[in-house]
Amino acid sequence: MPRVSQNQLDARRHEILAAARAAFARYGYEGATVRRLEEETGLSRGAIFHHFRDKDSLFLAVAEDDAAAMVATVARNGLVQVMRDLLDQAASPDTTGWLGSQLEVSRRLRTDPEFAKRWAVHSAAIAEATRDRLDRQRAAGVLRDDVDLDVLAQFLELAYDGLVLHLAMGRPAGDLGRVLDLVEEAVRRATR
Repeated sequence: MPRVSQNQLDARRHEILAAARAAFARYGYEGATVRRLEEETGLSRGAIFHHFRDKDSLFLAVAEDDAAAMVATVARNGLVQVMRDLLDQAASPDTTGWLGSQLEVSRRLRTDPEFAKRWAVHSAAIAEATRDRLDRQRAAGVLRDDVDLDVLAQFLELAYDGLVLHLAMGRPAGDLGRVLDLVEEAVRRATR
C-alpha cells in the first residue's frame, strides 16, 4: 500500500473541512447528514471519518478552523478588519458557508451544553485576541480612553455579531463599509 505524506493528509483534511463547512451552512447541523457530507466531499464515510471521529468532531473542527483564522486576523489587524474582510468577501461561496457555520455555532451554543463547554476555549481565544489588540491600541494612543476596554470590546463584538447576522440572512451589503467606518471612529481617540 502506498504511503501517504503528511502534506497529502493535511490537504485532504482541508478539503473535507471546506466541503463540510458548505454542507453545515446549507443544511444546518442536523440536516448535514452523513450522506450529504459524502455527497459534498465526494468521499465515503470511511474516508471522512478516518480524519474526524464523528460528525460532531467534524463540525467542531470546522468551527475551530474558523475561530483560529479569526484570532489571527484580530491579533494582526483588529476585529474591525475582520468585519471589513467579511464585507469584502460577502458574495463569495466560501464566505457564505462560513456565515452559515457561524449561525450554526450560535444555535448549538444555545441548545447543546456539551458543545458550549467544548467551544468555550475558542470563544475565550477570540475575546483575548480582541482585548490584547485593544490594549496595544490604547497604549499606542489610538483608542479613546474615556471608555473601559471591556465596554469597547463588547461594542465591537456586538457590531461583529450584527454584521454576521445581516450578511447570513442574505441582506445586501449596501453601504456597510461606511457603517464600519463609523464603528471604527467610535472606538478611536478623537483628534483635535
